[in-house]
Amino acid sequence: MHQRKLKPIMYIKGTLIIVGMIFSFIISTAQDVKILTNQFIDSLPVTPSCHASTIIEIPGGIMAAWFGGIQESDPQVGIYMSILHNDKWTRPVEIANGKFADGQQYACYNPVLQKFPDGEIVLFYKIGKGPSTWWGMIIRSFDNGANWSKPEKLPEGIYGPIKNKGYLTKQGVLVCPSSTEDKGWRVHVEFTADKGKTWTKTASLTDPTIAGVIQPALLVHGMNHYEFLMRSQQDIIMSMESKDGGLHWSDLARTNLPNPNSGIDAVTLKNGKFALVYNPTIKKGMDRGELTLANSKDGKQWNPLFTLEKEVGAEFSYPAIIQTQDGILHITYTWKRQRIKYIKVQL
Repeated sequence: MHQRKLKPIMYIKGTLIIVGMIFSFIISTAQDVKILTNQFIDSLPVTPSCHASTIIEIPGGIMAAWFGGIQESDPQVGIYMSILHNDKWTRPVEIANGKFADGQQYACYNPVLQKFPDGEIVLFYKIGKGPSTWWGMIIRSFDNGANWSKPEKLPEGIYGPIKNKGYLTKQGVLVCPSSTEDKGWRVHVEFTADKGKTWTKTASLTDPTIAGVIQPALLVHGMNHYEFLMRSQQDIIMSMESKDGGLHWSDLARTNLPNPNSGIDAVTLKNGKFALVYNPTIKKGMDRGELTLANSKDGKQWNPLFTLEKEVGAEFSYPAIIQTQDGILHITYTWKRQRIKYIKVQL
């Protein structure tokens, strides 16, 4: 695919002081932001380290999952789940791991929860020694996480949504933003119309010699009109668009969002606008030490609303964000690689 040279966009930053707190902004907004809940999911951590959370709405609450263990890539790292009911999170339990009958065990990575209209919940995750060699796995629950099916290995070259949630079309096709890291960082799309039983996929959509990009977050602009926001090796979030349901995509373009090559997530809101959680600074020592919620009317110009976390030398990363039926935003993210933080927001 031919791609034009990337055009820079100037990033202007200021500060807005509100009741003693400092918020970053590009274009100031009078919109109220209410933090309804700010808590740890795992108040008593069950593993020394955890990362890469994912969330969905379930009847009466929220389900979250992440990978946890001694440290990332350790063979005993598994996938853990917790459920929010009545403002309390259940004790996290391991629902998947990389153990095999022959005694081999591999680390688990990047779970992604997906709920279907009939109530079936699918958990996509990866197993392996690292992103360049891992493979895709899937488990299913038909009772809101009380029980899970035996693990199924996805077909060769299929990973499911690589970090961020997929988009389920009205026709029942799950559009999965995905990427690979074995031959340079590349983005592609995977499609399944039967909840992960059979698959199709695009070829690689990006050229790593122009810009390495991975882990897309999908925005929906309209029927068959999608946009990917991606972490990149260029110190800025990249974008590209499709107007035919994800089969063909535009060239890469820069956004107005600096990012230190760190995971992001975004959601299309019920009012047609968009929300994004990302690390906004590339300053040494602060690259993942600041985490921000932003919004946008068009998916092009983004306005940081407030800072979720800010601490020199710390890590707050790999966010997940959804909007529930009541219009509330729910955000989870890695807190210093020690816990998963949960924020409930009303815009």
